[in-house]
Amino acid sequence: MNRRELLRSLGLSAGALALVPNDVLAQLVKTQAMQKSAFGKDFLWGVATAAYQIEGAHNIDGKGPNIWDKFSHTKGKIKHAQTGDVSCDFYHSYAADLDILKSLNMDVFRFSTSWSRILPEGTGQVNQKGIDFYHRVIDKCLENGIQPWPTLYHWDLPQALQDKGGWMNRDVINWFTEYSNLLTKTYGDKVKNWMVLNEPMAFSGLGYLLGYHAPGIRGIKHFAAAAHHTAMCQAEGGRIIRSNVKDANIGTTFSCSYIMPWKSEDRDHIAVKRWDAFINRFYIEPALGMGYPLADLPFLKKIEKFIQPGDMEKLKFDFDFIGVQNYTREVAKYMWYIPFMKGLEVPPKKRGVTEVTEMNWEVYPEGIYEIIKQFAAYKGVKKIIVTENGCAFPDFVMNDSVHDTNRVNFYQRYLEQVLRAKNDGVNLGGYFSWTLLDNFEWSEGYTPRFGLVHVDFETQKRTIKDSGLWFREFLK
Repeated sequence: MNRRELLRSLGLSAGALALVPNDVLAQLVKTQAMQKSAFGKDFLWGVATAAYQIEGAHNIDGKGPNIWDKFSHTKGKIKHAQTGDVSCDFYHSYAADLDILKSLNMDVFRFSTSWSRILPEGTGQVNQKGIDFYHRVIDKCLENGIQPWPTLYHWDLPQALQDKGGWMNRDVINWFTEYSNLLTKTYGDKVKNWMVLNEPMAFSGLGYLLGYHAPGIRGIKHFAAAAHHTAMCQAEGGRIIRSNVKDANIGTTFSCSYIMPWKSEDRDHIAVKRWDAFINRFYIEPALGMGYPLADLPFLKKIEKFIQPGDMEKLKFDFDFIGVQNYTREVAKYMWYIPFMKGLEVPPKKRGVTEVTEMNWEVYPEGIYEIIKQFAAYKGVKKIIVTENGCAFPDFVMNDSVHDTNRVNFYQRYLEQVLRAKNDGVNLGGYFSWTLLDNFEWSEGYTPRFGLVHVDFETQKRTIKDSGLWFREFLK
């Protein structure tokens, strides 16, 4: 493929392409040879989003406050004191945004429902305007020939429930049951593809262990309670969907990273084993009937305090697919003075890595191949879908264009590894980019931009980036 052909396929201007380094250009040429057809005719392509990150409309039409509404308004919690109050204003612009998605030739819109928009107090009184909003979103998807794939919970617990202890309170199982029943009975006639939780380790670990995310609680005891109740809801949500939705396709999603030792020394492998058990294995194994990996995480034996008779059986659910969400790899180094984890992750800079995203995550395409293979090796995993993968790089609008060559390169290289796993025999059913729109990136605020579409948060103007144009061409 010559430069002219590459220019046409990427939708890039001649000036932008001229700025691409030769080594990156060579990779672009190589990956351009990859065809959509290589993934199979039933392979699904889509984008993933989350309610709090895009919807805005935080206090209108009956919506109640959630933990991120409170956390983002707490001084010192979010960079630049930014909030998701307005964000992309998807609540009002959903129709135009889904038209953009259709123009990118995507099959799937993965989104989450805001618990407090539907149940302002978390339980009890239903907010009909919230119910109606998601009907409109689903109907617009179907009108556009796009499959709606909702996630029941993507991190935005109603504040009224957090005031009662949130995920630390065992009553959350009943609260989540009520919420899940309402959603599946309301939308189940139109929606057949469902996900239960988004990244349980991320929201329980960052929210109840480290306090970096909402609700900002720290401590192993708090985490142990929240983690067990989360795992119980993971399975219970699956059972509710199965009961209420005929012919449902049910999954749940996990944040996961391929973990490597700093050096080949045995002690670094000790740290790898513990980090892997914590980050990658902790929630998938209970769902598969294997229990918690406490043999490799002895400091989490505190969780046994919260396990009641019959719980271990209730942790199991036979998911139709598992969502793998990968962005980078981790490298672990043994440190004797870190008793809980037997070591720490070594930042890319200390490893001499220069190719990193704006989140300071290493670009390591082989990592997604390795972690897909790792999850596929579980006997009980039937199918894997990459339900999130993407990257944040600085973006600039020039003449109504965003030439995000680094992001185009990222997607092509990662997709090459996804295809490699599929060609190795892994039952891979789809790939969902994170994300459609630049949005509120939790505690990082609005600086990291992950979208295929640039959002001017002052004017709400949308500009499809070159990465979005690349997907449009690739999926045509």
